[in-house]
Amino acid sequence: MILRLQKYLAHAGVCSRRKAEEHILNGRIKVNGSIVAELGTKVSPGKDIVLFDNQKIVLKETAPKIYIILNKPKGYITSCSQKKSKIILDLIDISERIYPVGRLDKDSTGLVILTNDGPLHNRLSHPSFSHEKEYIVKTANPVKEADLKRLAKGVDIDGIKTRKAQVKQLEKNQFKIILKEGRNRQIRKMVGKINNRIVHLKRIRMANIRLGNLKEGTWRYLTKKEISKLTQ
Repeated sequence: MILRLQKYLAHAGVCSRRKAEEHILNGRIKVNGSIVAELGTKVSPGKDIVLFDNQKIVLKETAPKIYIILNKPKGYITSCSQKKSKIILDLIDISERIYPVGRLDKDSTGLVILTNDGPLHNRLSHPSFSHEKEYIVKTANPVKEADLKRLAKGVDIDGIKTRKAQVKQLEKNQFKIILKEGRNRQIRKMVGKINNRIVHLKRIRMANIRLGNLKEGTWRYLTKKEISKLTQ
């Protein structure tokens, strides 16, 4: 069996294929002792030696897949490593290597999925699959109905119009929004376009996985039913 290097890394649970491409281009991957900085490189599992940051990566076909949901508190970084910062992996006490799907910025809270399933990570992260992400947004000032309609139709951010969204007002300064994309600090930038500011942002759903009553700062494994529907 011969695999592209980024697919090998994804199947080994290191990261998504897109992230693997970044690692390759940044020279963090070695194959048989030599740095690989070109995409398209192929490896043979069991024959070629693959290193990520000088740590050997072994593809285990029988390695159990892990699926976790975490309720991220404010102040934590959605990353596997960040110097002098609290990261979400500090909250999860397992020995297996897992990675967050998508990101929540440091000031946001709520649902984060973590897994070592590389193909699923890629599907949930890539906007072409149009997985829904649902958020509760609290703003500094009341939000007008016209503002919500504008957000639902899409606004221009950095020269690109956001995709249509589902928006529903909950209180005068609180609304729910469902997106099918996840650009950097997207909701905060969208709210800025209606001359308002977010004071609290919480993700409550990603695809079919709901945060429910999971306490902030705690995590759990996904149920078999949740995993089955998520990986269909």
